[in-house]
Amino acid sequence: MHKIKVLQNRVKNLFEGRNYIDNPKELYDPIQYSLSQGGKRLRPLLSLISCSMFGGNLKEVENSAIGLEIFHNFTLLHDDIMDQSDLRRGMPTVYKKWDTNTAILSGDTMFVIAYQYVTASSPDILVDVLKVFNQTAKEVCEGQQFDMNFEKEANTSIEDYMEMIRLKTAVLIAAALKIGAIAAKAPKDEWERIYEFGILIGLAFQLRDDFLDAFGDVDVFGKPIGNDIITNKKTYLFLKAYENADKNSKVELDAAFALSGKEKVNNVLDLYAKFGVKTDTENKIIQLHDEAMDILKQIDINNDNKDELYLFLSQLIKREV
Repeated sequence: MHKIKVLQNRVKNLFEGRNYIDNPKELYDPIQYSLSQGGKRLRPLLSLISCSMFGGNLKEVENSAIGLEIFHNFTLLHDDIMDQSDLRRGMPTVYKKWDTNTAILSGDTMFVIAYQYVTASSPDILVDVLKVFNQTAKEVCEGQQFDMNFEKEANTSIEDYMEMIRLKTAVLIAAALKIGAIAAKAPKDEWERIYEFGILIGLAFQLRDDFLDAFGDVDVFGKPIGNDIITNKKTYLFLKAYENADKNSKVELDAAFALSGKEKVNNVLDLYAKFGVKTDTENKIIQLHDEAMDILKQIDINNDNKDELYLFLSQLIKREV
């Protein structure tokens, strides 16, 4: 069995059968529901891969890995409310299954549970782990606020968008890798290299998410296709379309985004094709992949130890979920 499969099974075992039920059940049932849905478990997997790559003891990173995954799921509970999303991983979102107030309070509790796991790290790494976790949690909130700001701003640039997704998505992926390196007691300069690598793959990951929202398969993706288009979300694709369009074509885009339902999605996708948005987005993802590869090559450990991250990188630009 390939080592990445071993680590994926280890992550699965960390969460499988874990019980979050407590009293009052109205608070904890949504937490159990959210954390029992599975998902990619990407962040804990990356923590374990990083710790393993640097020759660490995986036990040292497991509590933080669990905490990062619970924190990530907490943000999804609140994001789904703000984005008015009905489905998550093919299932009703918490605020839809229960109500908004329940989703807010259960999300808040998940943050506390995440913190309990992170602070269960070994004393010799706890301060460094907490610095990364606290900074990351703050930046994720900053990214979400920028995302909300963009809904009201007329002139969002692609550079603004890339900074927003760096904060909202990439820093948590980068933190997972960095905490793995900290747990392995790797040299501090390697902490920063693996963090920068994580930022680049986090950006690529989010752009792939944007891409799949427009061009993915709903049965595979687990969320309705075109939701970003329906909600006029200023994704990379949206901004690239307006950047590529001339004055007359921008009028076409405005008209398409003023429509509703399936007609809106189809018209916008036709214009995305017309303006080369699909290809441009795929090329940007490949560029970020290549930059990440360059950083991974600079990390001063045996190349064989990097196999799992090389494999992860190759799968990243081809993922369908």
